[in-house]
Formats: sequence, C-alpha cells, structure tokens
Amino acid sequence: SAFHNWAISLSYMRKKNIGFKDIIDAYTNESNPEAYKELAKKAPLHEVVLDMVIEHNPNPVQAQAYRIPKLWQGDLESVDGKSLISCNPKGRTYFVITKVVVDPQAGEIAAGRLFSGTIKKGDEVWLNMANSPGRIQQVYIYNGAKKEIVDNVPAGNIIGVGGLKAGIPGETVTSDGKSEPFEKLSHMFDPVVTKAIEALRPGDLPKLIEVLHQVQKEDPTITIEINEETGEHLMHGMGELHLEVIENRIKKEKGVDVKTSPPIVVYRETITKESPEVEGKSPNKHNKLYFKVEPLEQGVVDAIKGNKLPKGRYKKKDNEAIAVFRELGWDTKVASKVKGEINGNLFVDETRGIVQINEIMELVLDMFEDVMKAGPLAKEPCINVRVSLMDCTLHEDAIHRGPAQMYPAVREGLRSAIMQAGPVLYEPLQVMRIEAPNEYVGEVSKLVTSRRGQLLEMNQEGDVTVVVAKLPVGELFGWSNDLRSGTGGRGNSSLVDQAFEKLPGELQDKIRNLIIQRKGLSAGSLGA
Repeated sequence: SAFHNWAISLSYMRKKNIGFKDIIDAYTNESNPEAYKELAKKAPLHEVVLDMVIEHNPNPVQAQAYRIPKLWQGDLESVDGKSLISCNPKGRTYFVITKVVVDPQAGEIAAGRLFSGTIKKGDEVWLNMANSPGRIQQVYIYNGAKKEIVDNVPAGNIIGVGGLKAGIPGETVTSDGKSEPFEKLSHMFDPVVTKAIEALRPGDLPKLIEVLHQVQKEDPTITIEINEETGEHLMHGMGELHLEVIENRIKKEKGVDVKTSPPIVVYRETITKESPEVEGKSPNKHNKLYFKVEPLEQGVVDAIKGNKLPKGRYKKKDNEAIAVFRELGWDTKVASKVKGEINGNLFVDETRGIVQINEIMELVLDMFEDVMKAGPLAKEPCINVRVSLMDCTLHEDAIHRGPAQMYPAVREGLRSAIMQAGPVLYEPLQVMRIEAPNEYVGEVSKLVTSRRGQLLEMNQEGDVTVVVAKLPVGELFGWSNDLRSGTGGRGNSSLVDQAFEKLPGELQDKIRNLIIQRKGLSAGSLGA
C-alpha cells in the first residue's frame, strides 16, 4: 500500500466510508488495471499515518510528565523540575541539542527538543557543557525536511536554532548557568579505525580543516586530530565503511577533493599483573617518585564506562565518586585520593606527609595522561590501568622541581612500571548481526571463521537466518563486499556491540612490530 501511496486504518475507513471490498475491487478490476490509483486519492498515505500519530502517540505535555523523571537528574519539586514536567512555555528555557547540521546558507543549525520555556530570536542563553554564553540568532521549526523561520517557539517542539557556535550534540541550553542540565549524551562505541586525510590541492587545506571540524560536530562518533609528529590530519571512526561515508560526504557535500591513507586499526595497551614499586628519577637527581601499576577491577572499568565516575582531573573531593568506589570495595581513604581519569585509566595519590605534593600534582597528571595516551609497547592508548604514586622525595626549592625535571621522572617511572606488569596489546572486536537467506548460511559461517571470528548465535526467521558473530576489526576490511559476494548480494550486517580483548599470543609480536614499523618508532622511544 505504501508503494502505491495509500494506507487505511479503522477510523479512516469509517470517516471516508471505505470498505475492504473497495480495496479488493481496485486491484482485481480487469477492465481498469490502474484502478488502485484512486485509493491514493481516497486514502492518501500521509493523512492516514499522521492521523495515527496524532491519535496514538502522546503529546509533549503527556510525555514529559513520565519522561522527565527518567531523563533529568535535578530536583523534580523545584521550579525548573515542575516546569519541565508540565512542559511549561512560560518556564525557564531548557533546550537539548541532539544534532548539528551545517546549512550552506544559514551556517550551523543546532536541532533538538525544547522541553521548557519559549525561545525567540535574540535570546541570551547559557550552554552548560561548553560553560559559555550564547545568543539565538535565528529560530526554525521543521516542516518535514524543510525548515521555516519563526519569531518564537514554545516548549514541546522540535526546533532548530542558529548562532550557537559552541553547541554540540548533548548540550543543554538554558536561560542561565544556574539551571541543572540534562545528562550529556555518551556514545556506546569508541572509534577503532583511523585514516589520514589530506587535501589534493594545498590551497584547499584551510577549507579542509574547517570541514573536518564541521563533520565532527555533525557526527560525534567521528574524532579528528592532528598528528603532531607528521602534521597529518587523522580521522577516527567506527569502521572502514563509516570512514568511507564521511570521505564521500567531504567530497560531494562539502566540495573538497581529498585523498586518504589505507585504514588503520587502533589497538590498546594494558597490563596483566601488579608491578613492583618502580623509581622515576629527575635529570638533576634531586627528585625521586615511586610508582606502582595494576589492572583496574572490572567493576571500576564498568563504572567509568557507565559514567558513574567523573572523567578527567578531580579538582576537589567528590563525595559521589567516593561513594561509588566504596560500593566497589575500595577503602574510603584510597577512594578520596583518586586524582584523575583518562581513557579509562585512574591515577591515585597514595603518598603520605609530602609537603610539596600539591605543587607538583598537575605536572604528574600531565605526564600520566601523556603515557596513557601512548603506552610503552607501541605508542597505542592504554586502558584499564590503575596508577598509584606510592612515595616521593622532592627538592625543597621549587626551581629544581619544574616541568623539565618532573616530566622525565614521571615518564620514566610509569613506563618502567608498565613494562614490569606484563604489558599486552588488546585488539578491538565488533559484534555483528548478519542477515542472509537460509541457503547462504554456510557461506556466512565460512566468512566469519576465515576472519578469526566467533559465532555467538544463529537463528532462523522465516526465509532468513540471523547470525550474531564477534569479529576482530583488523580482519573486517573488505567485509561488506565479501558478504555481498558470498550471499548473492542479499546479505547485510549491522554493528551490535564492541569490546577490546587480548590479542592472541601468537599475534602479539607480529602486530606490535607492524605498528612500530608503520609509525616509524625507534627502540629508544619504546619500553622503559
């Protein structure tokens, strides 16, 4: 019916006096084979579907009454809480950005839902994640794919606004900085494939840089960075196909001709056991720091991934974080000494009675973050490592414990501790849902096992078999083409989950050497 642009519902049949006989006759009328086209006039698809949406879906006032308690962590009895629950157009502004699009004429447009208040052109607002003010330069409502400029929009609408340059998906825009924001969006999967990208014409480089920043705003699962050693621009994405789509968008939608490197898998470094206490010594020999590293417990890893623990540096005592650590079995004193998190690794200051410790802590954390971003095995990011500063002796004069002295001491100590804790490479794996006609299930199984994959589930649904399999990302290059070829063009797959697991022992040295060779690393830059 949808293909022929008509639809029916019980209420619409009553309203227009249409019966099943009319539909059967329209498709069995031998004297008029195109009689069914009249149905598109009597019961147009869009009218029937939109009537059903209006009749069965809750309106914003109804929906927010039960959705806000699940979506918003603030006080529901406060003025803002009551305004959000009632979808009050006279309340303080609460607008959540879910998407940023770049319009050739209008520039960046932040699209999202207005939960409370009324937004109008010229409003001064506050972006909570960016911690900065903003000004609404234009307000739009969406009419299908089209957007229309309006003077103001009340709560309950999906809108677009111009002027919020610092706005990204997940941002809560409020009347001022005193409002409790919504929880920020977090993405399930980390980027695991990288491509270097450069403009074909050197003159297009400034435009490419601008476009890459736009792409990152439009698709938060893409991350962009500049390799400081080579000057390359690097795109990190979910897989080979994901990066190909982005590359084509840059060429066709953004009008920049680019060339890219072959895709590269991003591995992770971690440890398998606790290290002894290891000394790191400053070049002037006046400062000594003693580190220990150990694998993070799975409960802590899950808490970090689930956003139950704060990210980045801990600037002050966080009672909520301490409570989470205590639930996970940590001693309160140790939990209160966690100083920072980076990429799923924790730093704990377990020193006692060191008078100058606070003066050097920022320098220590600088190098902790540096080593965690590029581990000693192959300069790949570290995961699931707990770093403890156990003790230190420091020169009394601050001039002798500046960055030039502390950075090498911390780097030397951390890298040496990791190398004595059974370091290994972890590879990214993706759980794929694969659908193919029943007669091709053997080909699908063969394709999975030939790529070091593991079959997790296999279910038959009518004429189609659904296979759930776990595959190493490093073996997935060319996957889409091979799946189509092996299933006569009728197979498809989608990403279900992602994890990092230990690279098989027989591949550890091989992959490490390939990474070292690709990065052009010297022996002196690796290990302790």
